Amino acid sequence: MEISTGNRRRGIWVGGALAGLAVVALALAMVPRSGSGSAKADAKDKGPVPLEFTPAEVARPVLAKLPVVIEFSGPLVAPRTAVVRAKAPGTLLSLAVAEGSRVKAGQVIGEIDLSDLQTRVGEKSAMVESAQASLLEAERQHVANVGLASQNFISSTALQSSQAKLDAARAQVKSAQAQLSVSRIGVKEAALAAPISGIVGKRHVVPGEKVSAEQQIVTIVDLGSLELAGSVGTHEVSLLRPGQEVAVRVEGQTDAVAGRIDRISPAAETGTRAIGVVVTLDNKGERYRAGQYAQARVELADDSARLTIPAGAIGQASGQDFVWAIENGALVRRIVITGRKDIAAGRVEVSKGLAAGTQILAARFDNLKEGVPARVVAQRAAAPSRATASASSAPQS
Repeated sequence: MEISTGNRRRGIWVGGALAGLAVVALALAMVPRSGSGSAKADAKDKGPVPLEFTPAEVARPVLAKLPVVIEFSGPLVAPRTAVVRAKAPGTLLSLAVAEGSRVKAGQVIGEIDLSDLQTRVGEKSAMVESAQASLLEAERQHVANVGLASQNFISSTALQSSQAKLDAARAQVKSAQAQLSVSRIGVKEAALAAPISGIVGKRHVVPGEKVSAEQQIVTIVDLGSLELAGSVGTHEVSLLRPGQEVAVRVEGQTDAVAGRIDRISPAAETGTRAIGVVVTLDNKGERYRAGQYAQARVELADDSARLTIPAGAIGQASGQDFVWAIENGALVRRIVITGRKDIAAGRVEVSKGLAAGTQILAARFDNLKEGVPARVVAQRAAAPSRATASASSAPQS
């Protein structure tokens, strides 16, 4: 019985100790919960954490002159390009030039067999001689008839008929002479001669081929002057005029050369809003070749200062341009209307929607909301904050 009572007392003591430990653990568990609730309450009382931006991330509109730059491109073409054609059918006997050969105006570059034309010239010459013989006979007959009429041996009607035959013989001579001249001109023009000085760009036939009238023989290109044929939009063409200086950069070349606007198309091309512009380019040294691709640049000076902002500050949504401004310590979204752009300087004109002293974000950021507190700090905290906006090149929503 004594042993049983001792065991019971030890059990009661152990149970009491365990109960005390449980109470202490419960109290300790409740302490952090109470502290966490207090921190949340304090944060709620203070409001949302302001977004922080460095001075490099904000800007103010400034007045600046924005020159207008109009660019267009196209292939270079040689306006003085001539095609030598056969003026009469025949066999090409010779062709003394090859592609790349230089020729001078009037130089004979080949020969065509002109036997048919020369035969026609002989025929027309014989017709002239026959007509002249007939004319002589008609003149002698008419002189004799005049004498007979004066002695009343023939009637006046016979005399008039003699005069008509004389007139017809004279007309026949003129007709034969004209046909002979045409044949001779045909022979002269049939000679293959270069119409301009330049370089043979292409040979279309080879000796021995039979050619027909107006068939192409060779193409001659004069590279002394080239043209750049491009097009500009209808909203830009009013700023251009013939005679305007143009900087032309040809593919494969690092330096730009001076050009000049020669002519502007009077109407837009069908189905587009583009108007053709032709720029002439001096190429006396034949540095460039027809077919090379070139880009023309026209820079027009600005005569007045304009309110400008960095191009990266502008976002777009629903077809409207906007910027983020910091006003009264909060972000405000401002719809703006833009104008001229200077791509090289990275600035854009704002014609409406923004005051001169407004502080704006100079770059685009993600996940910005209007009304969120914002401030400019000298240096953002080293540790990234969940509330701080991160710079991004993606457009805002």
